[in-house]
Amino acid sequence: MAPASEPLVLIVDDEPPIRRFLRATLSAHGFRVAEAATAGEALEKLAAASPDVMLLDLGLPDRDGLDVLVELRGWSAVPVIVLSARQREPDKVAALDAGADDYLSKPFGTDELLARMRVALRHAARPGGASPVYRAGELFVDLEARLVTVRGNEVHLTPHEFKLLAALVKKAGKVLTHRQLLREVWGPEYGDENHYVRVYMAQLRRKLEADPARPRYLRSEPGVGYRLIAEDD
Repeated sequence: MAPASEPLVLIVDDEPPIRRFLRATLSAHGFRVAEAATAGEALEKLAAASPDVMLLDLGLPDRDGLDVLVELRGWSAVPVIVLSARQREPDKVAALDAGADDYLSKPFGTDELLARMRVALRHAARPGGASPVYRAGELFVDLEARLVTVRGNEVHLTPHEFKLLAALVKKAGKVLTHRQLLREVWGPEYGDENHYVRVYMAQLRRKLEADPARPRYLRSEPGVGYRLIAEDD
């Protein structure tokens, strides 16, 4: 039996072959695994087992996975990575806005899944009051000191540019939707002014990226939002 110190993953999918594949893959990489085939079973096991991360399919037989997300976010902060055959941008946005930490379309690669899980677990382990320091390549961000450098040279950002970058740093490796970024940076009354995010993201890229047209750090998720690469990407 795997030691209890290893992270517990709850796999929620109604297709036995996918559960078997994920169970074998994750067990081989040091995870403990619990499984559920329905939304009802998933919520019961989530409450009873307190998993460290959940892998959630949206097409469940008894309830839509989005309903599961909305319900569990009322009482649980467990990281949730959606694994779904739904590949339309509105489906991804809806899942992320409902509280998913990430979204992978089926079929997906094992290495990418493991990388997304590492990011989700790292965010969950970070103390709530922590002010993260971010390093990746030549980019360094210290949120507490409000210091941003590229290749050792300080970069001066406007207040909104810094707030946008800070939102991404706090969730580095996780995709944030346009709506999430608007509310974080501009306030809850903003939700549809996506052009604000695009304009300020372009400004950030000009200041932080060696080639803004081919960004290394500030990645687009077309039609969905943006992701700051994780430090170990």
